[in-house]
Amino acid sequence: MPEEKVYYARRQSTFTDLQDDKNKDINMAEYYFFRESFNDEEIAEIVKLAEKYPKETAGTGQGKNAITGKDEVRKSSVRWLHNFPEWVYERLFECVNEANDALWDFSLTCANEVIQYTEYPPDGGHYDWHMDCGHGIQQKRKVSITVQLNDDYDGGELEIWRGQKPVQALKKKGAVVVFPSYMMHRVAPVTKGTRNSLVLWIGGEHYR
Repeated sequence: MPEEKVYYARRQSTFTDLQDDKNKDINMAEYYFFRESFNDEEIAEIVKLAEKYPKETAGTGQGKNAITGKDEVRKSSVRWLHNFPEWVYERLFECVNEANDALWDFSLTCANEVIQYTEYPPDGGHYDWHMDCGHGIQQKRKVSITVQLNDDYDGGELEIWRGQKPVQALKKKGAVVVFPSYMMHRVAPVTKGTRNSLVLWIGGEHYR
């Protein structure tokens, strides 16, 4: 297997540190979204390439400690997109940098994991409430990114716990949702059709 690239999330040249920008509105409990970051042609190309990668049952945890087969927690399949086209990463990094500069001002340095292509089946595919950060490689996650590759399904809403209640993220083909990896979120059960998405995590050292 070829050596895996490490992609870096570079700040935009216009980024200004918090202490020098009195107008920055930091909100550590908010998420950010883009209505249409990928067009139909780009999505078709992404799906065509992604479906060439091997499919595996999604689990919880990581590495040798990952647990699969607990459908009450997570029911989906994933494909890990090693050496995926760099333009996809660059587009996601643009989204992350805009969201981070607008809301959180995290110190971001890299994407330690490759893009995940996730498929939620029509017979109740879902992922119950969880955070994306944890131990091991997950401790490096600061920002989570989800790309909606389709919207021709019922159920399957991405819900993010914000303040005292969950909110439903935009459900639109081509949309990108960006949020801190410590925010609780879930994918509600799919009742018709298949939900397809891309997921990536950006991070670095401990939150600062």
